[in-house]
Amino acid sequence: MAASSSESPRIRDLLHGAPYKLDKHADPDGFKLPPSAKGTLSDSLLEFADGVSADELFGAGGAAGYTYDDVIMLPGHIDFSTFDVSLETKLTKRITLTTPIVSSPMDTVTESEMAIAMACQGGIGIIHYNNTIEEQCRFVRKVKRFKNGFILDPITLGPKHTIRDVDDIKFKLGFAGVPITEDGSMGSKLLGMVTSRDVDFIKDRSIPLENVMTKDLVTAPETCSLDEANEILRKSKKGKLPIINDDGHLVALISRNDLKKNRDFPLASKDGTTKQLLVGAAVGTRTSDKERVKGVVEAGADVVVLDSSQGDSVYQIEMIHWIKKNFEHVDVVAGNVVTQRQAAHLIDAGADCLRIGMGVGSICTTQEVCAVGRPQATAVYQTAKFASQFGVPVIADGGISNIGHVVKALSLGASAVMMGSMLAGTEESPGEYFYKDGIRLKKYRGMGSTEAMLKGSASRYFSDENRIIVAQGVSGAVVDKGSIQKFLPYIVQGVKHGMQDMGVKSLDELRSALWSKKLRFQTRTNSAIKEGGVHSLYTYEKNLFY
Repeated sequence: MAASSSESPRIRDLLHGAPYKLDKHADPDGFKLPPSAKGTLSDSLLEFADGVSADELFGAGGAAGYTYDDVIMLPGHIDFSTFDVSLETKLTKRITLTTPIVSSPMDTVTESEMAIAMACQGGIGIIHYNNTIEEQCRFVRKVKRFKNGFILDPITLGPKHTIRDVDDIKFKLGFAGVPITEDGSMGSKLLGMVTSRDVDFIKDRSIPLENVMTKDLVTAPETCSLDEANEILRKSKKGKLPIINDDGHLVALISRNDLKKNRDFPLASKDGTTKQLLVGAAVGTRTSDKERVKGVVEAGADVVVLDSSQGDSVYQIEMIHWIKKNFEHVDVVAGNVVTQRQAAHLIDAGADCLRIGMGVGSICTTQEVCAVGRPQATAVYQTAKFASQFGVPVIADGGISNIGHVVKALSLGASAVMMGSMLAGTEESPGEYFYKDGIRLKKYRGMGSTEAMLKGSASRYFSDENRIIVAQGVSGAVVDKGSIQKFLPYIVQGVKHGMQDMGVKSLDELRSALWSKKLRFQTRTNSAIKEGGVHSLYTYEKNLFY
């Protein structure tokens, strides 16, 4: 054994890429070099690699289709900790996230609470559209007002408004700190501020605000930077800081709550200019949905998601063209698609990102009912490979039931992962908890379920004009998962461990390893899948996180 340690410099040199000669095909310690090896180990890396590349695994189109459970990645070399792993990724061509996770636009998954929680953790939420335009816009506005830098369009009131008007603002938007200006509009002369402390204990809610507002204000000049304004706010110990010009007119506002949110959520997904949280909104592809697009864009949506189970349609292509013509600053996520041909049509139309997946969600029955779709691992790799040539990111949508599936989706080329059932059942998802057999549950349904389609989601499946509705999903329940603020960090940390095991520090490095064939894969038999899970125990308890 000692001889092996002292007589193997050549192997160590190979591992570090040092040149070696190939006049003999056997290492002194018995390590066999293939006759085809030449130059350095880095030149011949694939000659020594185990497993196969993704290109070899999935082939040119591939006769067999693979799910996430069918494949596994082989480990790499670790020389860093999980703290060094970066999950920063592109959601679209222009939008970057620090966490590659997106909540699905489903009416039992994403409304304002979920979208706020997702953005605070570095991901993004997509508000569903199984509601009225007004309701969806209200959800979007609530997200955008949760966290700000300079608030350039604050709610303002005039001196003749009453306390009851402040009550209405608090009921609708959740806050009561309102600047009072001369004519009640932004850009007018600042007269004072009204907060909860000014009005909480007044019984007569018809009193004019000029009688209760605080007039002795701490303000900052419009020439100050955000950091300077934040410092003034800290020292003043006030809840809000008005920003005024030389004439005393209100030009912006900053909030102490936003300072605390910056401290508590350093990875938050924010607009680079306004510092507001990022949020997306789903829309359909009917002509009437153009009004919905206008509404959500005006409300502040950063990305519009065209929501269809089969995205390769003339309706979606026309909608992409219309959005790009009328709202150039808004990125469009198109889909869903599962083939390169579908992807080509939507990329050519101008899509900034693609959603990948058809009939693979836990509550989706499209493949069973329509006999159309594709196994998700194959779909993600083939479409991501094609889209990457045009700089278009893809979102792996569906089929995610554990952290390992997230790691696999990212390893197959996805820039982000969209989740429904994994996030349903959290405190931030819509709906009420209920108990069954002593277990705390929350309702979860597919947008193709009869229940959801009757409420309005039938257009997603091109069924809104059919007399007979053919369901492509089911309704069910999922177990309580607690708060997103704890559950999502658990998922993120698990993904980082997976990347560490593969020997990659970032998603860019992971995709580079994928396309260069350095990332190696292996298929798994049913026995291998069983072996890779918990087995051979009479009983066990599975705690997700502490």
